Amino acid sequence: MQKIFSSAQIQELDAATINEEGITSLDLMERAAQKATDALLRLYPQAHHFALFAGPGKNGGDTLAMARLIAASRAESQIEVWLFNISGHLHADCQANKQRLENIHSVKFYEVTDRFEPPILTAATVVVDGLFGIGLSRPLSGGFASLAGFINASPAQVVSIDMPSGIPADEATSTGSLLSVQAHHTLTFHSLKRTMMLPDLAERFGQIEILDIGLSPSKSEALETEWNIFSPADIARMSGVLTPRRPHSHKGTYGQALIIAGSYGMGGAATLSARACLRTGAGKVSVHTPLMNNDLIQIAVPEATLSHDASDTVFTAPPDLAPYQAIAVGPGIGTSRPTGTALFKLLTTATRPMVIDADALNLLSAHSAWLGQVPEGSILTPHPGEMARLAPGATTSGSLLEAALRLASTHRIYVVLKGHHTAICTPEGQVWFNATGNPGMATAGSGDVLTGIITSLLAQGHTPLHAAMLGVSLHGLSGDIAASNLGQISLIASDLIDHLPRAFGRLAAEAVQP
Repeated sequence: MQKIFSSAQIQELDAATINEEGITSLDLMERAAQKATDALLRLYPQAHHFALFAGPGKNGGDTLAMARLIAASRAESQIEVWLFNISGHLHADCQANKQRLENIHSVKFYEVTDRFEPPILTAATVVVDGLFGIGLSRPLSGGFASLAGFINASPAQVVSIDMPSGIPADEATSTGSLLSVQAHHTLTFHSLKRTMMLPDLAERFGQIEILDIGLSPSKSEALETEWNIFSPADIARMSGVLTPRRPHSHKGTYGQALIIAGSYGMGGAATLSARACLRTGAGKVSVHTPLMNNDLIQIAVPEATLSHDASDTVFTAPPDLAPYQAIAVGPGIGTSRPTGTALFKLLTTATRPMVIDADALNLLSAHSAWLGQVPEGSILTPHPGEMARLAPGATTSGSLLEAALRLASTHRIYVVLKGHHTAICTPEGQVWFNATGNPGMATAGSGDVLTGIITSLLAQGHTPLHAAMLGVSLHGLSGDIAASNLGQISLIASDLIDHLPRAFGRLAAEAVQP
């Protein structure tokens, strides 16, 4: 698992490294600056004009050290540095690197205490943004806001150190309207930061590269963090997630799943969910759907059994739930009043965790009191639009994620907030970000496939957390394999189902890696 540390925890890691290695904070800053300089020169091997903007804190100290190191590697380059010391107080390590830099005569150094004369930045200029790093806790204002605007308006290539200035590392609420530097590359130290996971801000970071500066491995292992990223390799090695089938097992061994899906004209949603559920390994799958979907589903998914609703066109009443180890509801059911009534009856009847998606979520958003009836441990799978309806007032990706966390904690459920880095929010307040998937999966029916996958895993006896984690990892991995074969543009939801066997194979291969 890849931990996402808070800014306070990064400071703890710095302190532990300094203590364990018997070095100074200035030594550690030099190490970070060298790593950042190496990455910068690798990214821009032909660059000859570097404009570095340093703030008064540790991030500024990194940047001043980088100017000196660039000069040592590219003696022929034009290197200009502006140190913004508006308050007249520099961090001790920033002050030390200022003194070191003043002895490098090939670098043009300017200390800004009042008036700033903007330089000429061209398309050939590489700007190093070292104004503020992970310690920023308030929005840019005044001259620094103007400077960020000036950098963004220039044609220069922009590289931010640790964070683009103006973006806090930890704050996840007011993200969309933040004024910040717009980077082409962000060179961040040790690990990703929380706001790097938010879609609203993705373009502000550009390409992110994590630089390993040798922070204490033992402290990294010991520190607990609520935010983590998991990969297929992580999933494959989790105890009990991938187990071989027993020779004398039968279909009953692998669970019976019920999928309540489809309405008149929306039979495809039921078909996709059922096919995905079967392909993920459920022993038996039943689809409860209006009678008009009978022929479609019988032909498209002959392996599934059908439970016909009393209505020809919509879901009006749940069937007997006793035979089923897992239940999903929502894909294509619509939001009619009879369907709402049926959903409420289902919620008050079910005694085990469910998977709730699509129109079932929309009905819950229209009847928020019903959330209290959702069985504990259930898995809700909203996309951002559905999450916004469940949490009125949440408009940014950060506020949607916080709302998902509150929902999970309040009702003791799991919320799978779908997106580029699908986030699984747990009742304990943890966030697990998925590392698989690609933009080709932004296609109709993709969510219906995910519903079927997770439901199948629940039916087979996985815990809700493992079902959600394995489900979203398989879903994204299938999409990645499909995209490598078909391209992202041509990807459709049924391709995800067709590539599930190869995704399982990839996970099995990861499980045996040392």
